[in-house]
Amino acid sequence: MTSSAKPYIQVVRVFIFSLVALLFCVQSNAADSDKKYNVLFIAIDDLNTSLGCYDHPLVKSPNIDRLAQKGVRFDRAYCQYPLCNPSRSSLLGGVRPDTSKIYGNGMPIRKVFPDIVTLPQLFKNNGYYSARVGKIYHYGVPGDIGTSGLDDKPSWNEFVNPRGRDKDEEADVINFTPFVHNLGASLAYLQIGGTDEEETDGKVATETIRLLREHKDKPFFIAAGFYRPHVPDIATKKYFDLYPKEKIELPIGPKEHFKDIPEMALTVKPLNYGLTDDQLRLFKRAYFASISFVDAQVGRVLNELENLKLADKTIVVCFGDHGWLLGEHGQWQKQSLFDESVHVPLMVYLPGAKGNGKVSPRTVELLDIYPTLADLCGLQPPSNLEGISLRPLLSEPAGTWDHPAYTQVLHKQNMGRSVRTERWRYNEWNYGKDGAQLYDHDNDPHEWHNLANDPKYVTEKEKLQKLLQAKFPVPNDQQPARKVSEAKQP
Repeated sequence: MTSSAKPYIQVVRVFIFSLVALLFCVQSNAADSDKKYNVLFIAIDDLNTSLGCYDHPLVKSPNIDRLAQKGVRFDRAYCQYPLCNPSRSSLLGGVRPDTSKIYGNGMPIRKVFPDIVTLPQLFKNNGYYSARVGKIYHYGVPGDIGTSGLDDKPSWNEFVNPRGRDKDEEADVINFTPFVHNLGASLAYLQIGGTDEEETDGKVATETIRLLREHKDKPFFIAAGFYRPHVPDIATKKYFDLYPKEKIELPIGPKEHFKDIPEMALTVKPLNYGLTDDQLRLFKRAYFASISFVDAQVGRVLNELENLKLADKTIVVCFGDHGWLLGEHGQWQKQSLFDESVHVPLMVYLPGAKGNGKVSPRTVELLDIYPTLADLCGLQPPSNLEGISLRPLLSEPAGTWDHPAYTQVLHKQNMGRSVRTERWRYNEWNYGKDGAQLYDHDNDPHEWHNLANDPKYVTEKEKLQKLLQAKFPVPNDQQPARKVSEAKQP
């Protein structure tokens, strides 16, 4: 070899080395891309914890139960506002209702925060295919079925607004509370004919399956928003047959407990709308039938995820947007601070998580979903998020966790606020001026005994008041209403 050829050989060697390194990097990046998690986001409208996986003795929900057993089920998860739009705006926008000032169903979150980066938008901005089917942001049910309602277009690459037989046959609904003047806030139901696939929620499942098939080869954030068991509760006969009327029980509590409930805490007056026990059982039966119908549609979607071999690289989140009262304290529906109104089902499946198959007893919030998904998918979330990533609890569901859950609701222009720890619930109405409620869930899971004015619990009440004040500072002109010293001392 001549000396003049050596420099050229060296250049060739450097070129080959650089090329190999480049190919290695490309392959590594491709491998990293393959590891990027998809997200299947399942929202179920007005679903409380009447599910088999939450130990309900009657309700049959095998598909949601299967997901709960596969991932981590959160035993103490709570919404931030027990009404559709405030709750969904909070969890999708990542901020508390007191930050957005969204307390009703008429205000889109982007009208308050024009530049907000929502949860699905974060994924879209980072190269994910982002789509929804059905109700994710708020719109009225049943009035707005088939429309986009208060949807947020910047969140999605694609959206689908299904409309089914349940909407078309709405005139046949049996309404026990026509005096409510709003079918979406009534106790109403219908046993419908036809097939699951003809109903709106059946079409939600069908369209979600289509999107999974079409976008299975690239990262996606696909949201399936189911409508039932939001009233009117509509399902086919086979789901009603699961619940013979004679097996439907109504909650019975000590009558004397009503004297200790602040007037602001009761929204259904007269109690139970004045309906007969037979009417209440018929409606409650329909609510359960709707849950089983929706469960079957969730099962169709989960089965397709398995069939497409996507389950091992897809995070699945399933939740109800708030709770729903079924006669507890003579109350029905939502917009209450009783536990049944704010306690929600929440389950998260993260492929390979150490906590899969376990139950977390820790108090968590729907507000935590946004930072959790951003964390798990390696996305940089906006700095304004007010929730906390649940990632540690997906590894150790019973691990150290010191975060209470907060909920609020507006009644008659006065705000009620609540703090929930693993043992206690404490509610204040109008900073305590219109009453308070303190419940010991270890000994009183049905919230029948209000301990707020019991001198034995002044210390515990004071601790919970401090937690509330830390999250919701009391205006100076309201401070005296919250002084614990006003309570009777032992």
